[in-house]
Formats: sequence, structure tokens, C-alpha cells
Amino acid sequence: MPLDPHLAGMLQMMAASGRKPTYEGTPDEGRAGYLALTFGTRTPEQTVPVASVQDTTVPGAAGPLPARIYRPEGEGPFPTVAFFHGGGYVIGDLDTHDNMCRDICRGAKAVVIATAYRLAPEHPFPAGVEDCIAAAKWVLDHAAELGGNDVVAVAGDSAGGNMSAVVSQQLRDYPKKIAAQFLIYPAVDHVDAGYPSTTENATGYFLEDKTMAWFFNHYVGTWKDFKDPRLAPMQAKSLAGLPPAVILTAEFDPLRDEGEAYGKALQAAGGKADVIRGAGMIHGFFDMGRWSPAGQQIIQQSIARFGEVLRGG
Repeated sequence: MPLDPHLAGMLQMMAASGRKPTYEGTPDEGRAGYLALTFGTRTPEQTVPVASVQDTTVPGAAGPLPARIYRPEGEGPFPTVAFFHGGGYVIGDLDTHDNMCRDICRGAKAVVIATAYRLAPEHPFPAGVEDCIAAAKWVLDHAAELGGNDVVAVAGDSAGGNMSAVVSQQLRDYPKKIAAQFLIYPAVDHVDAGYPSTTENATGYFLEDKTMAWFFNHYVGTWKDFKDPRLAPMQAKSLAGLPPAVILTAEFDPLRDEGEAYGKALQAAGGKADVIRGAGMIHGFFDMGRWSPAGQQIIQQSIARFGEVLRGG
């Protein structure tokens, strides 16, 4: 279907603003711009209500990490979700993804623990993913103390979807099991596999090929093995025994095809994967529901499905 008209209008306004592309700036400029576009454009009435929000820290691989706990209305215990934010491993933080976590908390009726991780290029691969693994282990071991039951899942968008997929693989044999994974337009394969969406949606749809290269080069630093499954979970030798997944993609997203291919690969390995394509959507739309009614409907649909999977559905 055609590009969602509300998102098309937003893209036109961004293009007309003269805003410098992320790939032409510094990481600090990219972080400031992303915060301004997300948290900075949100009005009080657009803040998704939840029962409570608490700032805290959780252990990372090299020290404490900022974290934020979102609790839903109602009587618990609830499922618990460790959430890892997107932003190309370079930008993004707890504030840029605050409303996304609120949406998941409210819609899936789950305790959501959003965890920061060390960003590139100051901390290139594998620092960030090591933080996410450490944080996920801590959440698995302490869910009951946080108001959760024994159901613990992971979730994340884009780079955070990559982190969630990697964490699910790396903790496959951990004594306490991850129950589900919610991968929102995830980056799962950094090897050039000829996915059509990479070229079809290379420019003009928010996430562009030059920006992806900028992110990737900052993230990998001097790392040479692009088939390392901690970097590209699609390249894992086996995808068997992984938790059920809900994978959300966007029609006009360069990452569309690799996300959908990952879902098919999980299914082929004997796993469960619900793949939902956001028709007419672009990368990043999960935080754009306040501008796009169609986008908000898809957001709620995917969260509802994730909530069902959390409860064994």
C-alpha cells in the first residue's frame, strides 16, 4: 500500500526543515537531535499513562546501568519485560523510548524494565551487547522483587531488537528462561545478503542507507567478524530452542526483509514467530502513533499479540 499520508507529511516537514542528516554530524549531535525529535516533541497529553515509573540502576558488564521500571495498573504479579532501546547503537536513551515502554507496559499488562547500555563509538562492540546480556540475567534473577511473576521476556526496537535477539540466543541455556521476544523492526543481519528492502527503501523513509552505515561503522569499530552472532543474530549456527517471537516490521523500512527473514528462520528451526508487517509504515513508527492513527493501530495490535504470547497464547 502507499506510504501512510500522516508519516509522509512528517517526512516532508523534516526535509523542509533543513535539518542536518545524522550521518553528517557527530554522535553527540545525533543524540541531541534524536532526543529532540522523540521526547522533545511529546506533549503532556500524549504521555501514555501507567501506574508508576521508577528510575533505578541495574548491573551491567562493566558497572551500573541507568534503568527505568514501568508498572501497569491492576493487581500483579505481571510478566516482566527487559527493554533495550534503539538508535543504531550510537544514539537513544531511556527518555527517547519512554513512551514506547509506557505503551508496552500498558498494552501488554507487564512490568517493563528499560535498560541503558554503553553506546558506540565511545564503547564499540561488544560492550553494549555485553551490558544487555548482564542486565537481562539480572532481570531474570530478580523479576519477583520487581513485581513480576516467573515470565520474563525481552523487547527492543531496531538496534534494541538486535540486542533482544542476541540476548535470547546467548541466554538460551541460562537456568532461568526467557519466555518471549518482541523484536520491533530489528537489525539482525549485518552481512550483505541482498535483501530487496535495503535498496528499495534506501532513501527518503527516515532511516537511510548512509545513516545505517554511519551507525554500523561507529558500532563495530575495529571488529572484523561481521558474522559474529552477537553482532548479527541471523548468522547464528542454530536458531533452535529460542523463545517465541513477535516480530514487527515496516513496509518502507530498509530493515524490513531481514526482520521477516529472521521470523521465517525461527519458524524453520522449529520455533514460533508471529511476523506483523506495518503496511504503509516507516522505520521508527512505533513512536509515531501520536501522528499516525494507522500507525497507532498497528502498534496496539502488535503489543496485544505480544501480551498474548507472554501469557502462553
